[in-house]
Amino acid sequence: MFIAACGQSDGDNTSEKSNAPAPVATEAAALPESAEGMARAFLKELVEIDTTQSTGNTTVAAEAMARHLRTAGFDEEDIHILGPTPDRGNLVVRYRGRDNGRKALLLLAHIDVVEADPADWTMDPFTFVEEDGYFYGRGTTDDKDEAAIHIANLIHMKREGFQPDRDIVVALTADEESGDHNGVAWLLEHHPELIDAEYALNEGGGGAKKDGVRVFNGVQASEKVFQSYTLEVTNPGGHSSLPVKVNAIYQLADALIRIRDHDFPVSLNEITRAWLERSAPLEEGERATAMRNVLKSPPDPAAVEYLSKIPFYNSRLRTTCVATLLDGGHAENALPQRATANVNCRVLPGASIDEVKRTLERVIDSDEVLVTPVAVAKPSPPSPLSAEVLGPIEATTEAMWPGVPVIPLMSTGATDSLYLRNAGIPVYGVSGLFNDIDDNRAHGQNERINIEAYYEGQEFLYRLTKALTRSDVL
Repeated sequence: MFIAACGQSDGDNTSEKSNAPAPVATEAAALPESAEGMARAFLKELVEIDTTQSTGNTTVAAEAMARHLRTAGFDEEDIHILGPTPDRGNLVVRYRGRDNGRKALLLLAHIDVVEADPADWTMDPFTFVEEDGYFYGRGTTDDKDEAAIHIANLIHMKREGFQPDRDIVVALTADEESGDHNGVAWLLEHHPELIDAEYALNEGGGGAKKDGVRVFNGVQASEKVFQSYTLEVTNPGGHSSLPVKVNAIYQLADALIRIRDHDFPVSLNEITRAWLERSAPLEEGERATAMRNVLKSPPDPAAVEYLSKIPFYNSRLRTTCVATLLDGGHAENALPQRATANVNCRVLPGASIDEVKRTLERVIDSDEVLVTPVAVAKPSPPSPLSAEVLGPIEATTEAMWPGVPVIPLMSTGATDSLYLRNAGIPVYGVSGLFNDIDDNRAHGQNERINIEAYYEGQEFLYRLTKALTRSDVL
């Protein structure tokens, strides 16, 4: 186990160690005077540290932020850099509040990023570029922006002498993108006391803009469950000059067509119902009518049919399954002996994973097609829409952007929030970072964030953090 700075090993020496060298500590530069200056400087520094799974090192990024915290006067005992290997370190820092028995507020952001091939970009993905009102670089929206903001805000609050009624913990974690369990899952297993909290704020929500107008500020309170299945067909094969109707590729193709044509039933939960109720007034015409009518019990069939044609809505109304990978045959002059496909399902929270598998088997209706889960699913419960958390989010949103509604969301993708929710820590994906609905570049080419939106998101999280840690601040 790799542990740097403070914090002691728990004695577990079974973790495989990386051959990568531990980062060399260097002197931190003088901190910018303003909170915005720090947020920009920290984002630039993080973007220009490669933290991909293949060639990167999250420990270097964690140590870079730790140096700024030390320069700002944080006690060494409150700064922890630790992880299972020298190159996949996590940073956990604690801002001490009044000791009144309240559990901490946890601010979470991952500092690993997805791969970025420079050949696919018009600029170097690991060089921070400021151009045309945007910051460019891998991680500017997922999720080094929030990491930089949390560290800058923490230092800004310390400079102010802010004394919260509870501790504030910031965790910058590894491997959210790769799923290698070196980040939040590892911390919960080996050092749960460092990130134990009453509730946490994470990515997954955020503001939405359309044609330059703020539409809503989203709060992610639940997420669908990732579960893939392998479909496999085998038969004896033979010479391609003697074809037969029973062909593994044909059988697999028939199964995939049946899955394509099947729709899981509509099922709304507390989060998706609140999302529809608050979103319908923002729409017009047939779409607004459909959103209201799908809330009926039972849902109006015409409304279901209309919304099911729009992927954004369809994916939030029901469990979905889709073919994503395909492989078959072994030679161009031979009948296939094996054909396989991967079907990726995004299952509604609370739905039975076993029932999804049984549904696929019923839909396929063939004993010749074997359906096998690729891995064990990781369901997580929705976080309650409590007034204690939602109230300050709504009040802060109204103070900064009057009239912009706060809308609960269910993510169709997965985040590290699932590990915390399963550990009993409610998590809310909220940032106040408004992105253009039609220009989402996370994981893609020329990833970028609007500069004005970045600083506004910083101010939002600064105000919200104070509001959630002091009853007299809002």
